[in-house]
Amino acid sequence: MVAEELQEVFVARRRGTAESLARGFVERYRDRYRRAVEVFAQGLAAFPSGKHGEEALTYLGFPFPRVHQRHIKSTDVLERLIREVKRRTRVVGVFPGEGSLVNSATVMMLRAMEDWAFRRYLDMGPLWAAEEKPTKIAT
Repeated sequence: MVAEELQEVFVARRRGTAESLARGFVERYRDRYRRAVEVFAQGLAAFPSGKHGEEALTYLGFPFPRVHQRHIKSTDVLERLIREVKRRTRVVGVFPGEGSLVNSATVMMLRAMEDWAFRRYLDMGPLWAAEEKPTKIAT
């Protein structure tokens, strides 16, 4: 139930709606999950305890096409890359030095980047179409 309420914050289409849902979430669960709610509130920075800027809801402040928002607000690709680096470094076991570990991790990330270079993660057509149409701000 807690996870579903938290997910509602990030599924909201408008920033104001997301912030009001987040405030309600913080008020409901502040006492029960104190530390987790503090971290959540800091990420939102919509509350007095927030000190880090508007990281968690930044994607709502720009006119990205709706199909892009699902990818923009997610860190799945980065998390998958980090899991892959961890998996491959565990296979090696012990590295002779910190430099060899850094070199190995860099090579793994470069290979992953090459793989992703040929995949279409986001269809840029809707974004380009939005740029070509004048908006109230641009006119």
